[in-house]
Amino acid sequence: MSPEEFALSVEKLRIQQSDDSRIEAKTCRDSLSADIWESVSAFANTEGGYIILGLSEPNNFQPVHGFSLEKVLSQFISGMGDAGTGARVANVPKYEIERHVVDGLPVLGISIEPLELSLRPCYIIDKGINTGSYKRVDDRDIRLSPTEIYAMLNVMVPSKADLCVVEGSTEEDLDNILIERLLSQAALLSPKALRNTSNQTERLIRLNVLERGGRITLAGLLLCGIYPQQFFPKAVVDVSVHAGTTKAEPGKPRFLDRVICEGPLGEVVDDAVHAVLKNLRIESVVEGAGRIDNPEIPIEVLREAIANAVIHREYSDSFMGQAVHVDIYLDRVEITNPGGLWGGKTLDNIDDGQSRCRNATLMHLASFVQLPSGGAAAEGGGTGISLIKQALLAAGMPEPELIDSYDCFTIRFSRTHTRAQLANSSGASNTSGNDKGRRRIKKDYVLTVLDYDNPKSLREIAEELNTGDDNLRAHLRNLIKDGTVVATAPATSKNRKYLRV
Repeated sequence: MSPEEFALSVEKLRIQQSDDSRIEAKTCRDSLSADIWESVSAFANTEGGYIILGLSEPNNFQPVHGFSLEKVLSQFISGMGDAGTGARVANVPKYEIERHVVDGLPVLGISIEPLELSLRPCYIIDKGINTGSYKRVDDRDIRLSPTEIYAMLNVMVPSKADLCVVEGSTEEDLDNILIERLLSQAALLSPKALRNTSNQTERLIRLNVLERGGRITLAGLLLCGIYPQQFFPKAVVDVSVHAGTTKAEPGKPRFLDRVICEGPLGEVVDDAVHAVLKNLRIESVVEGAGRIDNPEIPIEVLREAIANAVIHREYSDSFMGQAVHVDIYLDRVEITNPGGLWGGKTLDNIDDGQSRCRNATLMHLASFVQLPSGGAAAEGGGTGISLIKQALLAAGMPEPELIDSYDCFTIRFSRTHTRAQLANSSGASNTSGNDKGRRRIKKDYVLTVLDYDNPKSLREIAEELNTGDDNLRAHLRNLIKDGTVVATAPATSKNRKYLRV
C-alpha cells in the first residue's frame, strides 16, 4: 500500500469511526495484542485484509504515543513462524509488513493475503481448528461454524455422500415406475453402463442405485425412492412467501404462503417451480389469436436454479438437517442450498462452462431421470448459470446476484414488479388519505394485504391499500371465485371478512 493509499485508508477509518471488512486497527502500545491472531485467521479465510498496529480505534484512530514498533514487529514475525520459533496460526497466509507514519508517529501496516481454497482454514493453533478458525464479517472476526469448517476442509475433496447406503432401506423403497424410466433412459443414453447385466437388480447395482448388498444408495433413494423423506426429512425444498422485503416483518404474518415440496427429486423440483409460479405476477401478452402468459421470472430460469440447488447441495451428515430454501419477497426471489461452491468454483469462474460436481453419482443418475414436466433433472455440462443468464437477458431482465458463503450458496432474482410497482402500474401514486378515492388498484395487489389466519374486513383492506376504489368489492368477488380468497360471512352480513387460502 502506497503512502497515499495508506493515508486515505486512515482517513476513511476516522470518517466511519470504525474498522471495516478489509481494515483492522489495533493499539498494541507495549506488545502485540492477543486478538491479533483472530484477525489474521479471519482475513486469511475471507478476502484478505490490512492490519494497522499502533493506531488506536478508541481514540478516533490516532497514532499511539510510545508505540513499541520494533518489539511488536518482532512478536508478529515470530507468531507467523518466520523467526525460527513455533507459529501461532496453522496454514499461515502470505503477508507483507510496511512502516508508515501517521501524524508524525510510526505505525505498522500488515497486508494479509487470502488463503487458497484448498489451504483453508487458517486457525489459531492453541485453540484448535474447531474454536480457533475465524472469518471476517464487517468489522468483526467471527468464529467459523462446524459446517463452515467442514466445507473448507472438503472444498476440493470429491464427496462420497451420495454413494453411501441408506441404513434400513431395501429395494422395496424404490418406485417401480421411476426405476423403469431410469433404466429405459440409461439403456438409451448410456447402453454400455448396462453391459452384461441380466436382471434389474444387477442393473441398479451397476448404476449405483443399489450397493451390492441390496441396500439403496443416497443418490438412488433421492431420485427413485417412493418417499425419500422417510429417511431424510430435510431432503425437501421449502418455498416460503414473505409479506415484505425481509422475513417476519413486525405487524405482518410470518408467511403469506408456504409449501414443503417432498417426494423424489424430480417431483420436488417440479412442485417447487409450481409453488413459486403461483406466487409471482403473470403478465399476459396477446399474440395473434392467442394469449401468452409470462411470469415475472421465466419458468426455465426457476427450474434450472432449483434443480441446481438440489443436485449441487451438500448431502454429508453435517448438512442433512438443512433444506433447500426458496424465499419469495415483494422485490426478489432467493434460492439457497446448503453447501457453498465446490471444487475450485468461485463467483469469478462459475459460468466458465466447466462442470465440477460435488455429487457425481447423483448428477450422473439425474441425467437419466425425467422431470414430471419433461426434460432431464440435470444435464451435467456446467452450463446452468450461463443458461440462466441467457434466459434472463432474452426476457429483458437483469442478471441474478450470486452469493457464496462457506456453507451455503444463494442465487437472487429481481422481481419485475415490487408491491409499489403493482400499485403504480394501475394508475396509483403515493398519495395522502385525502386522495385515496382516486387511487386505483388491481386484483393482484389485494392479495398482498390478505392473511391466511387473520381475516380482514372490507374497510381494513381498503385502509391498508390506501384506496377508495369501487372495484375493491369486485376484486374480492373475483378472488373468491378464483378460490384464492374465502369470505367468513354472507355478502349481506356486517361481519363479513376475508381470508387468503
